[in-house]
Amino acid sequence: MQDSRLYFPATERNREPIASTLDGWLPAEGSVLELASGSGEHAVSFQTRFPGLRWQASDPDPLHLESIRAWRAHAGLQASMPEPLRLDVRQWPWPLPADVALDLQAVVVINLLHIAPWDCAMALLAGASRLLPVGGSLIVYGPFRRHGGHTSDSNAAFDRSLRERNPLWGVRDLEAVEQLAGDSGFALEEVRPLPANNLCLLLRL
Repeated sequence: MQDSRLYFPATERNREPIASTLDGWLPAEGSVLELASGSGEHAVSFQTRFPGLRWQASDPDPLHLESIRAWRAHAGLQASMPEPLRLDVRQWPWPLPADVALDLQAVVVINLLHIAPWDCAMALLAGASRLLPVGGSLIVYGPFRRHGGHTSDSNAAFDRSLRERNPLWGVRDLEAVEQLAGDSGFALEEVRPLPANNLCLLLRL
């Protein structure tokens, strides 16, 4: 049988720092929606680490969905972890199962904003604000510019390479994300620096 699991090198490097951050930010119970779950390596790791939560993975790419299913099966999580959703943040309404929507506590987004057009950020914040309860969390991880500049030479080079691949991509300004979040009712509660010049943002509704 063909193994559909995909392996993203960055996942192995950043999984533990992100998990340690989530450990203090996520509730003990409820549902978490992860958008743009990619290979599913993070999703399966976090479902295992946080067994009291229902971790709902999602992605618009069929190959990624196959990988998520394969990782879920490999970890023996079919009973505790929901089937991944085919979900594009720009297509509302998001197709959440009723049981996930009813007790949704957080939305998690890892490495999306810089490899997607800005309208994805707009759709992300608008959609999360509609689904989360008051006090719910939107957690966003990735590289960001701060105070009008890059935080490192490597991030500046990364930004240039992204924009060469697609002019609509690029490392986002933290202040622009914060303003957009505020327009959707979120407050930026914490900015946590993580390895490799990445940040984790805690936005609270």
